[in-house]
Amino acid sequence: QVHVVESGGGLVQPGGSLRLSCAASGFTLDYFAIGWFRQAPGKKREGVSCISSSDGSTYYVDSVKGRFTISRDNAKNTVFLQMNSLKPEDTAIYYCATVIPDCTVLGTADMEHGDWGQGTQVTVSS
Repeated sequence: QVHVVESGGGLVQPGGSLRLSCAASGFTLDYFAIGWFRQAPGKKREGVSCISSSDGSTYYVDSVKGRFTISRDNAKNTVFLQMNSLKPEDTAIYYCATVIPDCTVLGTADMEHGDWGQGTQVTVSS
């Protein structure tokens, strides 16, 4: 069975940090571009970051550049999202998924994606 499992979310104060994990089961993550997405209440799901399969190139939406870092550990078949300097507007459910065909289409109408996991809730509040 092919699926991803997100974990690592929680409640954190503004300025704090969290590290999210995206663990794959049934397939090898490093064969695919992997994206992190988030959906806040009442808003559309947006692409936040992506890491390519070919050379490990990384992509970030402007609102998280300089604060979030995506990485992959192929031995663990896991992709991580390190989130620093968190802001209340980062509050959302975070999901990961394969991005097809590659990171250059992250969040665009040309993007296709693999199945979503259950997501992990990130709440930034004092």
